[in-house]
Amino acid sequence: MLLITPYPRLVSQLVATKSTPESSSFTRRARASSCSSYPWLFLRPNRSRFIGFKIKSATVPGDVESGSLVKGLKLGGMFGVWYLLNIYYNIFNKQVLRVYPYPATVTAFQLGCGTLMISIMWLLKLHPRPKVAPSQFPAILQLAAAHTLGNLLTNVSLGRVNVSFTHTIKAMEPFFTVLFSVLLLGELPSLWIVGSLLPIVAGVSLASFTEASFNWIGFCSAMASNVTNQSRNVLSKKFMIEKEALDNINLFSIITIISFVLLVPVAILIDGFKFTPSQLQLATSQGLSVKEFCFMSLLAGVCLHSYQQVSYMILEMVSPVTHSVGNCVKRVVVIGSSIIFFKTPVSPLNSIGTATALAGVYLYTRAKRVKPNPNSKTS
Repeated sequence: MLLITPYPRLVSQLVATKSTPESSSFTRRARASSCSSYPWLFLRPNRSRFIGFKIKSATVPGDVESGSLVKGLKLGGMFGVWYLLNIYYNIFNKQVLRVYPYPATVTAFQLGCGTLMISIMWLLKLHPRPKVAPSQFPAILQLAAAHTLGNLLTNVSLGRVNVSFTHTIKAMEPFFTVLFSVLLLGELPSLWIVGSLLPIVAGVSLASFTEASFNWIGFCSAMASNVTNQSRNVLSKKFMIEKEALDNINLFSIITIISFVLLVPVAILIDGFKFTPSQLQLATSQGLSVKEFCFMSLLAGVCLHSYQQVSYMILEMVSPVTHSVGNCVKRVVVIGSSIIFFKTPVSPLNSIGTATALAGVYLYTRAKRVKPNPNSKTS
């Protein structure tokens, strides 16, 4: 390749390569456009030496490498923030639910914190406001309903059983993803994917049978949250909301606001008004002061919205399979940190069941990478 530099002191960003007969018309157009864009290319007397070359842009390898390094560091930092926010959310949320057993009210308050944060984000123009078409509202409403139920049922489970057990049950998410993909999208899984589901089911079953805090409300709530969360994911794929109008962050923001509006009347209907001074005093009589209770409730709401938004930001930067692997690692980190913080007693069989389920989730993410062999369909 030959670097064209009309003047020695003027660094050019153009690279010339040999032209082919097919590109002769392109060469003439390039010369014509270059006269107006780069007039200094044709100021020298001997212009004929440019004939027979076509112009291409040059890239500097060092810039590409530095850009990849910066992107990798940024992505690693975002994964770390995602995990850290998730850990703090589960710890604060569990402590609140221990003394304040009203999951509908707690979930509505957390979604309210998210709604406030979204309003500030749009008000300060930290992210462009969405433009929602009326035809998108039915799809968004269904996604918001599934999002509301998923968060509510997760809090019901966290209020009843240990954090580690809830997240072990939520390792069943791939099973329901495959199930709803078959039922709603007609996508048949490969044998590798079906095989990876077996250790997930076996591990969750073993962990459930040996869980000291097991009760049916906590178990069924966590399992139902899997159903709602994965139906939300499959529905979002089915409805194919226009990405030009709604990016991931704005879609999540609108879903959060609608979820808050939907859940407030439901929380009042189920729990009543539980933010009265007498109710707060009753809740804090179990070990937390009013100040600590309010502080932990606020932090739980901020952490919930923040880690979910960071998750959507990561999903815009990586493939869904890479995001699933990160989510699997997150599950391990949350289970381990909750066991250490709350000093949860874990039996050997329970540990084996949890490890088997998480290993199955990892195998599932690996199986998603295996592409079907096109020759097998034609043969």
